[in-house]
Amino acid sequence: MNQAPTLAFVEDDSALQKVAVEGIRRFNAALFPGHPSGQDLAIAIHDPETHEPVGGLCGRTAGGWLAINLLFVPETLRGMGLATQLITMAEEEARRRGCHAAWLDTLNPMALPLYQRLGYEVFGELKDYPVGNNRFFLQKKLDPVA
Repeated sequence: MNQAPTLAFVEDDSALQKVAVEGIRRFNAALFPGHPSGQDLAIAIHDPETHEPVGGLCGRTAGGWLAINLLFVPETLRGMGLATQLITMAEEEARRRGCHAAWLDTLNPMALPLYQRLGYEVFGELKDYPVGNNRFFLQKKLDPVA
């Protein structure tokens, strides 16, 4: 590169996301040689008629941890225990992959008690995110695979 790079905002960040994620993963692999590479984890809730995904859980296992990045249950399906089932399935798979702990974050004050009932403990709080509310960061120790 003979010229200085340019910086610009982009509307569609899908290409940027791919470049950034791949770059970070390569860097981390070099930084922590000998550690197993991370692995994505996704569990879908499928509509029984269309079989299309309508919600679910997206996360990643890496460094001995399960990170739950996204968890969505459509409003019409709430109260059926699906969030608990999704988290339980993710934790079981994380244990199978050798994880010893899990973490997630939420800004939904109604979800916080659910996570706490499932054994997650608050380890951090970002006040006024969004303004007038708080974002909570929770973690849980996972028992080894039996």
